[in-house]
Amino acid sequence: MSHIRTDRAEALDTLADVELARRAAARDRHAFRAIMTSHNQRLFRLARSIVRNDSEAEDVVQEAYVLGFAHLNRFRGESSLATWLSRIVINEALGRLRKKRRTTLASSMEQSVGATIVQFPVDNPSGDPERTMAQRQILQLVEQATDALPDIYRTVFVARVIEGLSMEETASLLGLRAETVKTRLHRARRLVRESLDEQIGPVLLSAFPFAGRRCERLTAAVMSRLGFPD
Repeated sequence: MSHIRTDRAEALDTLADVELARRAAARDRHAFRAIMTSHNQRLFRLARSIVRNDSEAEDVVQEAYVLGFAHLNRFRGESSLATWLSRIVINEALGRLRKKRRTTLASSMEQSVGATIVQFPVDNPSGDPERTMAQRQILQLVEQATDALPDIYRTVFVARVIEGLSMEETASLLGLRAETVKTRLHRARRLVRESLDEQIGPVLLSAFPFAGRRCERLTAAVMSRLGFPD
């Protein structure tokens, strides 16, 4: 019975997504804002899991929104709006990463120097009102441990553990088999536990926050690019 209720809820969510996308395609500013405020955090976390930099992750999400909103007529509701947007974000982030790596390689060849590991800086803004100092210190360790994960494990870890997607949702989102997701997640958990040297748990749900002023700033920037300045 609960499975039936879940299926019905998902169907209703899909219908709501289709209607919201239809309204946004008709340039309803409230629909644009509703989409962004609902999905900003997930998309930011996914982007950051790939580029490992707060500012660049915000840029990725902004560009993905502009691209997605320009093609909302292609959204048919086969998947949720969250999944549809997430795939655009992942493609944008991976594209930037490939471009950065090509640029780095070209620069290294021009300078005729040995291979250099490019460190992705981690932004640590001070005075964050959404966290206590103690929680901030713990979450920094979590973020650093997540950043240190190999590429093939990091996005799976963020999607499953930090964002809370199901095994099936993660597999669909990343184009992997569920068994592959399970295997990579197991390895990622082990690596993070080893890095932190302590049990990690519910505190991960608050890692890489994207709310308050940061959420509003990105939303306002996209609204402005769409021709809806506040």
